[in-house]
Amino acid sequence: MLDDVLSTLLGVVRDMDPVLRVVIAGVAIMLETSVLLGLLVPGDTVVIIASTGIQGPVEWITMIVVVVVGALAGESVGFGIGRWFGPRIRTSWLGRKLGPKRIAAAQRYLKRRGGVGIFLSRFLPVLHSTVPLVAGMSGMRYRTFMLWTLPACLIWASAYVSVAAAASASYSELTGRLHGAAYVFVGIIVAFLLIAWLVKTLLGRHVHRAETARDGADARDASDGPGSGTAGAVPGADARSGGD
Repeated sequence: MLDDVLSTLLGVVRDMDPVLRVVIAGVAIMLETSVLLGLLVPGDTVVIIASTGIQGPVEWITMIVVVVVGALAGESVGFGIGRWFGPRIRTSWLGRKLGPKRIAAAQRYLKRRGGVGIFLSRFLPVLHSTVPLVAGMSGMRYRTFMLWTLPACLIWASAYVSVAAAASASYSELTGRLHGAAYVFVGIIVAFLLIAWLVKTLLGRHVHRAETARDGADARDASDGPGSGTAGAVPGADARSGGD
């Protein structure tokens, strides 16, 4: 029963025009990495579904490239908005929707971690769509931002696309020879999603604990006397006039 259902679903995805399938995945991840829309669009799910239709190395490479480009485009939109509006975002409609606490948290996170924070944010819920905005606000050079976010996007895209394509290929090879081959497909996808969830959860908890500890230390420093606290430029950021 499950084999029949999965064969039908995979058939629908594979029969779709490869170009359209790739474009849908790229647009979905672009929206998923954009400010606000990142909280609404399930880009991860769309990429996995689209990648199950991959047939051959050319489609595999094309999917990864397009997904990476889509992710970079979405993050670039957030960076551009932050660069254009600067601190005015806090009092804008976008700032009210995001919430001052969320923006302030992203600013503290980026100020303390710099480029490493940009890389890690790709794997952290919420932050992956707010950090580009804050990076643009900080005056960080666009080139610097790209140098840190590109490898993170490449790792993320390669993992999601490769696992989905491998699960689909395994099912195609086993179906007809192994009863219940669909369970192998489901097992691969579920195992990957659990691992991805575990990595994001553990990384998120680590970052949260570290940020909470630093907030406490900053508060104690501030209470000791004037001139102490968290003031300072974002590591890796240049003057706004030096931006690309």
